[in-house]
Amino acid sequence: MENRHVISVLVENKPGVLARVAGMFSGRAFNIHSLAVAPTMDPDYSRMTIVTQGSEQIMEQLIKQLRKLINVVKVQDLTLGDYVDREMILIRLKATAAKRAEILRITDIFRGKVVDVSHDTITLEVSGAEGKIEAIIELLTPLGIVELIRTGTVAIPRAKKAAKASGTDQ
Repeated sequence: MENRHVISVLVENKPGVLARVAGMFSGRAFNIHSLAVAPTMDPDYSRMTIVTQGSEQIMEQLIKQLRKLINVVKVQDLTLGDYVDREMILIRLKATAAKRAEILRITDIFRGKVVDVSHDTITLEVSGAEGKIEAIIELLTPLGIVELIRTGTVAIPRAKKAAKASGTDQ
């Protein structure tokens, strides 16, 4: 059974590292569903968030191969624990006077923002989990999407919650 996996890869921030990681995926015929990469708080390192699909056996093989790459510092399959993920989209829609109210109503429901307006179009910014993004795209499609740009998923493990001390709450 093929499952969606979110892989976090900490790499040295050097030229060619992204090409090596992407090349490892293509060389082994693994598909990358989305890829987001940016420097961390330490500019010597970057974090890649890679979304891919595969069985547990394929993911284990993939992670082992990633760990062998030069400049890869840490690899973590976030789907093995609790994590928070988000994606951002920019959507430009045809916005006739008759459609503007409906577009703004849907945008408000999804807590999106209008980031650009012209006589004929509205551009929205919406962020959230993949399901939320898919839902707003589905609702806005009949209204006339002109252009859509997605960032790809970014994710971070959830913070560990402090355990309640038993019998000391009084």
